[in-house]
Amino acid sequence: MKLTILGGGGFRVPLVYGALLGDRGEGRVTDVVLHDLDAGRLSAVARVLAEQAADVPDAPTVTATTDLDEALRGADFIFSAIRVGGLEGRAADERVALDQGVLGQETVGAGGIAYGLRTVPVAVDIARRVARLAPDAWVINFTNPAGLVTEAMSRHLGDRVIGICDSPVGLGRRIARVLGANPREAWIDYVGLNHLGWVRGLHVAGRDELPRLLADPDLLGSFEEGKLFGTEWLQSLGAIPNEYLHYYYFNREAVRAYSEAEKTRGAFLRDQQEHFYEEMKRPDAAALTAWDRTRAEREATYMSENRETAGAGERDADDLSGGYEKVALALMRAIARDERTTLILNVRNQGTLSVLDTDAVIEVPCLVDANGAHPVAVAPLPDHATGLVCAVKAVEREVLAAAESSSRATAVKAFALHPLVDSVNVARRLVDGYTGAHPGLAYLE
Repeated sequence: MKLTILGGGGFRVPLVYGALLGDRGEGRVTDVVLHDLDAGRLSAVARVLAEQAADVPDAPTVTATTDLDEALRGADFIFSAIRVGGLEGRAADERVALDQGVLGQETVGAGGIAYGLRTVPVAVDIARRVARLAPDAWVINFTNPAGLVTEAMSRHLGDRVIGICDSPVGLGRRIARVLGANPREAWIDYVGLNHLGWVRGLHVAGRDELPRLLADPDLLGSFEEGKLFGTEWLQSLGAIPNEYLHYYYFNREAVRAYSEAEKTRGAFLRDQQEHFYEEMKRPDAAALTAWDRTRAEREATYMSENRETAGAGERDADDLSGGYEKVALALMRAIARDERTTLILNVRNQGTLSVLDTDAVIEVPCLVDANGAHPVAVAPLPDHATGLVCAVKAVEREVLAAAESSSRATAVKAFALHPLVDSVNVARRLVDGYTGAHPGLAYLE
């Protein structure tokens, strides 16, 4: 079975390959094709993968190419993890927004909109090529903003594109762990959009254990989200929000912390990864050791400004292992082998969440089998969550419309309608700033 990884020179590709190395049995991936526009990065990542596979018999073969059509032909699965504009683009997204006093995070607020406007045209082109060159392939999208990009691609690929994210997985794992439950045996009632969802229940043997957590301040304050949001706020919500909702519930504090930081997150990752890829140019460099060291630093500093604002301290060691690669592998296995499972995924709504239309991509538990991912019916959201979900989905639709029409006015509308952008004039200045910073937004007229 052939897996093509778009963004194959990306830093987190070894996580995916590492998961493949541990997979055994029929229907496993035997060929991996890395595609990237940067041949140097492809070479660096290929070296890391070669060291990972050194002592693994029958490891999947790895080839690399800068030719997109070549990479797509014959693929059974396509994993999309591209970054249009690179980390330099992410750093610019953050800085332009902060200069206007609003959040520039890559998936939330102004930064997420800018990233979406850059990425959607590229993702749509990829989707059209997949439909032509690999019509039977399944596309697993991790490209951010994951929900928005998945929806853009679904207009050309239907339900054969599925978005994944490790945030809900990590959240469910943490809640189960603090309740003394096995995450594999728990049903997580989670619903929302990508990076905008809530755990409303955690069922073990038919019993919802979340009320027990919410009623115990000591237990509730003992894990990441309890420290981040505070026990009193979680008890008021009656649910556990995705960590990215910290940008909404504590927006003023988050903007201040990011404004005062020595470097934005994008700038930190840009400099960190530039050092790694530069090191990989040395023939004698230990590729896997260098990658492991860099990855550990990356994970430990994740959302550090938010945790500092909340006084949450360092991340727990158990939260440093990522997880999206495990979701991707479980999804591929379920489809390729008909190994039925339940995963929280980004899929078309299909009537699951009544306040949104059928084609809106949402993030919910899905039953996965050989025919793809099937969203599970969920109870309606409370009014406060419904308002936020509908507002952000409306912004996503304006981003898609702007990318399709090349309309500057529609792009301004997308920024102005976002809950974290507080003025139409700010929205106009953001569009000016982003089009000036990114050649990839020159299409907006």
